[in-house]
Amino acid sequence: MKITFLGAGSTIFAKNVLGDCILTPSLGEFDIALYDIDPDRLDCSYKMLNNINRRYGKAKIAKFTDLEKALDGADFVVNAVQVGGYEPCTVTDFEVPKKYGLRQTIGDTLGIGGIFRFLRTEPVLRQFAEAMHKVCPQALFLNYVNPMAMITGYSIRELGLNAVGLCHSVQYCVEGLFKTLGYPEDLKDKVKWDIAGINHQAWLLKIEDEAGNDMYPEIKRRSLSGEYAKGMEWDLVRHEMMHRFGYYNTESSEHTAEYLPYFIKSAYPELIEKFKIPLDEYPRRCVKQIKEWNELQEKVLSEDIEHVRSKEFASYIIEAAVTDKPCRIHGNVINGTLIPNLPADACVEVACLVDRNGVQPVRHAPLPEQCAALNRTNINVQLLAIEAARTKKREDVYRAAYLDPHTSAELTLDQIKALCDDLFEAHGKWLPEYR
Repeated sequence: MKITFLGAGSTIFAKNVLGDCILTPSLGEFDIALYDIDPDRLDCSYKMLNNINRRYGKAKIAKFTDLEKALDGADFVVNAVQVGGYEPCTVTDFEVPKKYGLRQTIGDTLGIGGIFRFLRTEPVLRQFAEAMHKVCPQALFLNYVNPMAMITGYSIRELGLNAVGLCHSVQYCVEGLFKTLGYPEDLKDKVKWDIAGINHQAWLLKIEDEAGNDMYPEIKRRSLSGEYAKGMEWDLVRHEMMHRFGYYNTESSEHTAEYLPYFIKSAYPELIEKFKIPLDEYPRRCVKQIKEWNELQEKVLSEDIEHVRSKEFASYIIEAAVTDKPCRIHGNVINGTLIPNLPADACVEVACLVDRNGVQPVRHAPLPEQCAALNRTNINVQLLAIEAARTKKREDVYRAAYLDPHTSAELTLDQIKALCDDLFEAHGKWLPEYR
């Protein structure tokens, strides 16, 4: 069995996903192929994983800067690339919109930042797909890259890959909600819940205690009581949406704020303070991580490095497919009729059974109509961005941006078009094909 990791310079993430696989005894001996275009970061991950392997496992690890050689014969392909990196591309995605008064928090999933992040990632996805169809056509493509719905939807619908998109927001949804409201830490493992929707905007539709009692009334009471105000400061947007629309959603408030037209508004700057919205959070985080890398590198490359199996889905999927030991995950897949009141072409996030037959999504009941309606505002942008990647027409990019909830709440049609043109010019070589 062979796992190829694309974007292996993402050292900490490679540690989690591949370290998890090394710590899975039922996988036995297997091959790991690490691929990256940055030889220094690639070498760092190679050394780190060898240290983990020496301590815990028996994998055979190789590193590659040649894509086809890395993919040759792979059974599973993990995608973790960031095309354009922090500089120049992420900086561009934030700084150019600022000139128009358009502010973002993360800018990697939806909005103007998410659209352009997808457009510059798409040519690299095509390269991956061409190589996979040639040297590992049966491989399962495990996509961890944002914007999740655009990249996974494009990979399946347009590139013909056997793919599933993976995120950790579902695993941490209930845990995060309970932390804000003072529930005991171990309660998260005792409750029953149901989550479905789209990536970063899936809905906690049901949450019950061990006796089968609905926990939502008490959750909402605690949320409104003021008793837990200090613990809720980082998550006020999600709590507000829960009270307005009835359900808590999976992704953090800093993300959620920029998927909607209600919170980041230049005409109402007081909302930023009221809901504690961290504008420019992602660039700040990147700068901090870059600063901390040298210190972190020593720990990561230590021969005494420790690893505990994480909650990332990848190793559990691989184990289930290889051993036929079934597991349940939440994956991003093409909808069809899985969620009846969302578009068939949409990429949705639903429960999936995994075994030797692969990833098998489970059909869900229709979402509450208000939840489906909010999802559709995001799906509109995702589907039009995929169409733009297919046609390579700027006109289709403009239309995706025109329909974005946050962008359209702040800018006029002419401003949105001009902003897109400025981003095409600023990104230059990263987006050469659009006309």
